[in-house]
Amino acid sequence: MTRNVLIIGLGLIGGSLALALQKAPETKVYGYDLSEKTRELAKTLNIVHEVVEDVEEAAKKADFIIFGTPVNATLQWMDELKNWSLKKNAIISDTGSTKGLIMEKALELREKGLTFIGGHPMAGSHKSGITAAKPYLFENAYYILTPFDDEDGNKIIALKELLKYTLAKIVKINAEEHDHMTAVVSHFPHIVAASLVHQLDEENKKFPMTSMLAAGGFRDITRIASSNPMIWRDITLQNRKELIGQMDAWIEEMQRVKKILMENDDESIEEYFKKAKDVRDALPITTGAFYSTYDLYVDIPDYPGVISEITGYLAEENISITNIRVVETREDVFGILVISFQTEKDREKAMNCIRTHTNFEMHVS
Repeated sequence: MTRNVLIIGLGLIGGSLALALQKAPETKVYGYDLSEKTRELAKTLNIVHEVVEDVEEAAKKADFIIFGTPVNATLQWMDELKNWSLKKNAIISDTGSTKGLIMEKALELREKGLTFIGGHPMAGSHKSGITAAKPYLFENAYYILTPFDDEDGNKIIALKELLKYTLAKIVKINAEEHDHMTAVVSHFPHIVAASLVHQLDEENKKFPMTSMLAAGGFRDITRIASSNPMIWRDITLQNRKELIGQMDAWIEEMQRVKKILMENDDESIEEYFKKAKDVRDALPITTGAFYSTYDLYVDIPDYPGVISEITGYLAEENISITNIRVVETREDVFGILVISFQTEKDREKAMNCIRTHTNFEMHVS
């Protein structure tokens, strides 16, 4: 019996999910997006088996409905969904990065006899939109489900059975835990990165050369400050309770560091950095929240054309890269050319490729 899956919202996440689920046997993936241009691209790129124009009509035959839309848009769709005619056992889910508001709205669906299981695939890309969709985007990433505590276990199993074709690591937690943990590892770091950039901007007014020196570590630690402001406006407001708690903890931590500095205790200062290094070095490198890349550091000599030489070798073997940059300082880094890949397998292939053609030293961080 064929499973009918309807994905509403065909951007990076929705499109990638659609491509991954096309690998599931006896499954037909339908797709809808408010944008006519996106729907046309979905047809051209074969993102789904079938693009629909009447989303409510398509929902009538869906066994699974998954929203690939931002949280605010998903909340509006859920309001509309309450009045749709759906299959009795249809399972509804989403892909939003905050879960508290979503699960509150899901209570209204439950009153209508509808099953909603919150979802959040914790992967992404520096690119956005349907043209960036990839079937392997979620591979080895965490895919979090946030069902109600008393949700029908068979419904959860059915959703897991479908989502296993994303090759993600599917875990189940409650919405409150989800929002707290993502505040720690994703949402709050964005605020910190943005605050560091604001501080740089103020300092640059007094010392104009400051921004010219903002290379290496500063650029790396503030990279996420370049994220879409509207998306992070919504995420920050949706998870503001948890973020305020993280800010309070951060201020307390900064007061502790200030005290260490005022005491001028070299052992305490060294121990502070040592503990941070130990914790940081113990973090998993193959999975994580949201966008993860696999970086390769190549110590290249300084001669014209060396970068195009390396990328040429990779192109010859059809090895795709997601980003490439030259690090402007060697402090605390292995090499000056950093090449990022979507998967660990691609990085390994790249290392073998470069090793075949050059004697450049390479390191993985």
